[in-house]
Amino acid sequence: MKIIKTNISKTAAVISKTVIGSLAGISLMSSAAFAAEFELKFQASDNAGNANYVIMQQWANGVEKLTNGVVSIEMLPVGSIVKHTETLEAVGSGILDGHITATGYFSGKDPAFGLLGNTVGAWGDPAEMLDFINNGGGRELYEELLTPYGVQFLGASATGLEAFVSKIPLNGVADLKGLKLRAPEGLVQAVFAAAGASPVNLPGSEVYTSLDKGLIDAADYTVFSTNQQQGLHKIAKHPVYPGFHSMPVIEVSMTQKTWNKIPAATQKIISDSVSVFANNMITTLKNNDIKAVAEAKASGDVTIHDWSATERNKFRAIAQGQWEIFAKKSPNAQKVFDVLSKYLADKGML
Repeated sequence: MKIIKTNISKTAAVISKTVIGSLAGISLMSSAAFAAEFELKFQASDNAGNANYVIMQQWANGVEKLTNGVVSIEMLPVGSIVKHTETLEAVGSGILDGHITATGYFSGKDPAFGLLGNTVGAWGDPAEMLDFINNGGGRELYEELLTPYGVQFLGASATGLEAFVSKIPLNGVADLKGLKLRAPEGLVQAVFAAAGASPVNLPGSEVYTSLDKGLIDAADYTVFSTNQQQGLHKIAKHPVYPGFHSMPVIEVSMTQKTWNKIPAATQKIISDSVSVFANNMITTLKNNDIKAVAEAKASGDVTIHDWSATERNKFRAIAQGQWEIFAKKSPNAQKVFDVLSKYLADKGML
């Protein structure tokens, strides 16, 4: 009996180990089955919580559902891993897997990024800019510019024509003279400087504190509703709306090596989702603007300045002069200028 007990005990122990091992294996297999094949980290050029960032997060969450869990994207706010001006190299090297950012931030690497990413004065509506990107040669320009960095262009969006935040009344181009303002480096700064202003380069995360401390008097930042949400109109009570200046391209790109590993059918899903994201961002922010403007007017504490067509045309003429100057700064910038000018001329927009 003792021998039988011993054998049973040993057998039970072996069976127990086998079952536990099998369960562990099944558990590992299950985890592997449900883990995303591609787990990606994207960094945005916006702060956590603002309207732009919320829409970006919604897109990231949607990609995982649309690809049935094959691709998962973790969206990180500006500055989480690298500075907003450093994401291009970070994506190319794999430090980041992707970014959603304003292309103009990379003007220091090639003026072409500034001319393509924020053609100041060119667009009156996001639909015009998106048509240029998708049908007028803009996509091809993006791919040509980004490929040497190891970055794959997925698509573009826009926040809409930006409002202009100011602590002092601005009713036309003459009022820009000597104005201390925040503007992204590159073409945007060059245009404002040509108009007589004194632009400085600051990330969006520093706009509020810089206005509050008096380091700047105005800011080229983002749309009216986002400015309102972040409390900018409490300290800068003279916004210019509708905007007269910037409508930056919001670029969605990722590491080319990783993109090439993703199955073609899944690539198509992601590309299509970027188009949906673009429309969602434009529509949401436009609706938000309408509500925010009504609230600001009703408050009686904010004075909205709407520039006349004459003043808007003065600013656009200054901007177009800077396009030509920028075009001479690099072969890529000249190519952007040529393609862009042809598109605008063909559409009767010059």
